Formats: sequence, structure tokens, C-alpha cells
Amino acid sequence: MTKEDAIEELMYQSGNHENIESERWQNGFLGQLRPFKGILHEENYHLIMKSLKVLAPEMEKDFIDKRIINTIWGICHLGRMWAVHPEGMLQSNNLITEQQILQIDNWLIDISYAAFCLLDGAGSEEAFFEYEEN
Repeated sequence: MTKEDAIEELMYQSGNHENIESERWQNGFLGQLRPFKGILHEENYHLIMKSLKVLAPEMEKDFIDKRIINTIWGICHLGRMWAVHPEGMLQSNNLITEQQILQIDNWLIDISYAAFCLLDGAGSEEAFFEYEEN
């Protein structure tokens, strides 16, 4: 996976890609939540983490491509607001199970921690330690 492939993957996962008719967009991390069909695709989580690994050198630079930050922020913020927050659209409409809420929350914790570590300069080993252990 190249840098541009990784950015494109994150754009699909965050619903930021212009090709909204694509299955990758519709079934991506955020796409799977709206409208929620009751299924979480774990492969999305792994694609996001793989993309972050590829982009690790970019995220440790002083100036980072805005698309990278935008997609990660969108995945973490909107994922939390839609699925994890008690008043979010999935919980307030009783569309998501407790197990699914915990799963999404754990994924978002891993994604945001990896991004934080990379942006903070802690390096890939620390950024992906929990992910690699699990």
C-alpha cells in the first residue's frame, strides 16, 4: 500500500471520498453506521490501522497532509457521536447492541491512540502496541 493508497482508504472509511456510489464508501467505517444495518465490518478497523501504519512517517512530520488529519478526526469523532454516545443516532434509536457499542469504542480507542502517538512522535512501536498485542 502506498501513501496515496492509504489516504484514499482513509477517505473511503471516513466517508470523505467523492465516489459516494462505491461499496467501499457505503460499507466503510462510517458508511456502515449510516444507515446502520446491524452489522459491523471488522475489516474496516484493520484497513484503518494498516493505513495508519503506512502513513506513520507522514504523521511524524511537522506539516501533515490535511486529508490525513481530516479523515482520522472524522472517523473518531463521528464514530463516537453516532455509535458510542448515549444520545447518538444509533443508541437513541435502539439500533445497536451493547456488544457493538463496546466493539466500536475499542476500535476508536485504538485508532485515536495510534494517531495520537504518531502525531506526538512516540513512534510506530508505541502507536501500534495494543493493536499488535490483540
